[in-house]
Amino acid sequence: MAQTTNVMRLLTAASLPFGTRSYDPSITDGTLVAEALGENPEQVFKTLVTEADGGAGTGGHGSVHFVFVVPVNCTLDLKKAAKAAGVKSIQMIKQKELLPLTGYIHGGCSPIGMKKPFKTFIEESATLYDSIFVSAGQVGHQIEIGPQILKEYVSADFADLV
Repeated sequence: MAQTTNVMRLLTAASLPFGTRSYDPSITDGTLVAEALGENPEQVFKTLVTEADGGAGTGGHGSVHFVFVVPVNCTLDLKKAAKAAGVKSIQMIKQKELLPLTGYIHGGCSPIGMKKPFKTFIEESATLYDSIFVSAGQVGHQIEIGPQILKEYVSADFADLV
């Protein structure tokens, strides 16, 4: 392992089992990342950050953020995402808001170790696998982790999202 990311440090500190994989950081397409890892794209997940305006969790004002973890070869269904989150509607945040909000850049966003915890949902198909891959918090680095371990560590829920 050439580089240790904050995600790896957090999981190690929590004594949780995980593996690490690296790929060429110039690869930005998720399906190509899966290919570079030699893995099934349905088992390699991307982390998406969304916002809902004035939803149930906001007391009717402001915006609330949610995190969705879905396979790289799928598109988040915003209607299903809103239903899972219990809000009327949801949209992706603007890319320029990602770093200040989460501490991560586009392509290196992990559901683990964000600046503050957000309600997180993992596509239920993750449960079909013994392990899944998510970003290790840096472009070019992934972790392999059991979906149940990830769910418990980030207090996520499994949901139908795609």
